[in-house]
Amino acid sequence: MLILIAEDDELILKTIEHKLLKEGHEVILTRNGKEAIDTLREKDVDLAITDIMMPFASGIEILSSIKTMGKQVPVIILSSMGQEEVVLNAFDLGASDFIVKPFSPNELMLRIKRFIPK
Repeated sequence: MLILIAEDDELILKTIEHKLLKEGHEVILTRNGKEAIDTLREKDVDLAITDIMMPFASGIEILSSIKTMGKQVPVIILSSMGQEEVVLNAFDLGASDFIVKPFSPNELMLRIKRFIPK
């Protein structure tokens, strides 16, 4: 699978990248929302993992852009904000899953496996 990661926290970004590469996935790293949206316009990814709060464009704006582009990309939202309204808004915009930080890389992999075609 080709997986886009949009995360401005370098430690989290590298941790997810390491885990996904170890599991045999291809990874595209983006460090802000604008970079993620630009990449989604150019590449066909199988899954996107995005933080909510990022520079230039939020994870919610990324979700909205995916919908506007007409792409069918599952999106897992990562956030330290577990507030109900944020979670509900993300799901209303088409998020496939939501994980509250801090999280276990193993838990993230279990959730990703749900989106791998059988």
